Amino acid sequence: MNHMNEAEPRYQTGFGNEHQTEAVPGALPEGQNSPQQAPLGLYAEQLSGTAFTQPRHVNRRNWVYRITPSARHGAFRRIDNGKLRSAPFTETEPNPNRLRWNALPAPEIPTDFIDGLYTVGGNGDTLAHAGIGIHNYAANASMHRRYFVNADGEMLIVPQHGRLHLHTELGRLHVAPGHIAVIPRGIRFRADLPDGTAAGYICENYGPHFTLPERGPIGANGLANERDFEAPVAAYEDLTGLDRPVQVVQKFGGNLWAADYDHSPLDVVAWHGDYTPYRYDLARFMTIGTISHDHPDPSIFTVLTSPSDTPGLANADFVIFPPRWLVAEHTFRPPWFHRNIMSEYMGLIHGVYDAKAEGFVPGGASLHNSFTSHGPDAETYAKASTVALAPQKVDDTLAFMFETRWPISTTRHAQSALHRQDDYDTVWDGLERRFTAPTAP
Repeated sequence: MNHMNEAEPRYQTGFGNEHQTEAVPGALPEGQNSPQQAPLGLYAEQLSGTAFTQPRHVNRRNWVYRITPSARHGAFRRIDNGKLRSAPFTETEPNPNRLRWNALPAPEIPTDFIDGLYTVGGNGDTLAHAGIGIHNYAANASMHRRYFVNADGEMLIVPQHGRLHLHTELGRLHVAPGHIAVIPRGIRFRADLPDGTAAGYICENYGPHFTLPERGPIGANGLANERDFEAPVAAYEDLTGLDRPVQVVQKFGGNLWAADYDHSPLDVVAWHGDYTPYRYDLARFMTIGTISHDHPDPSIFTVLTSPSDTPGLANADFVIFPPRWLVAEHTFRPPWFHRNIMSEYMGLIHGVYDAKAEGFVPGGASLHNSFTSHGPDAETYAKASTVALAPQKVDDTLAFMFETRWPISTTRHAQSALHRQDDYDTVWDGLERRFTAPTAP
């Protein structure tokens, strides 16, 4: 029996909140986590996303009450990784060149979310829980009798085309382009495609969990507000009387492994805790910008951050460039020319990015590694440096950036891909010499 068929799921709100929810009344025990016999014949199980003794403000765990213990399954066996790769990324040399890609081509054969994963690159070390993996996905089939779990990192999913219905152990998330979803490491799920096809981007975070950035002098409100994050309510699958096993695919140590189960891994009837998948509507981000002069640093557009051991130096940041007003006086308003110790992977969900007039297409991406020179293309510079300044609405656009403290090495298939733009450097060719030295008296 499938209890995940309601059209639009309900949600619980709040970032990092302690939630409790039950799909069947009376399934949650009262006053304790692990009674001698859990209610309704369920099994109690703890899912720890952090070590037991980590400080309370970062400690994350759930107690789940499920039909079958997750321990009941056979051995995992290695399966082919397809185009999925993990850190350390050693297929190619670290590359100082600017790189840009068109959208990942749509699959021509039936391809689900797992088989549609395509790694662009990353950094760090999967086993050391540091760094990130950057992936695209392109799928044209729902995950039928198949489930996925990532033990290496949490997955920040950025849909670009087509909706995803994510059925997780803790309940359901519906995410469309303009939303994001975060699936913590160790949480099992499957992805259905209600529109038939879906494509987007993934930041696989090997490091500390994504959290909200500090606001500093901004104050108590603004950027991404806690109340706008949504966690699922309990919903479960009870696949009693399976005629054949289902498959659970696990990413572990950088590789894919699979095991057969005689039950659904999504059979959690009730749960409480704070280690939850969640979604967020990017339209709810409160954008901050200048109301005097100069373009502020893009860090003011940070939605989520994975901190490192150095304050302010992120393992990964998720940054967006949403619709906003530009009102700065006597200012070059697009993002300026820049070299940066951080490495930047950018994608475009829809519209046109205000620093690139041509070539940066929805579904495409660019990579500017540490201290790689980048900035507006020649056409954008020519227009923005001469236009009469008036209040301007940057509308019908949504771009994002995965930013990270370490250089990003690409995979061999991303480096040699047919959809990579070999002529990306030419967008700056039209930047002519403008300097005129003053005449000596």
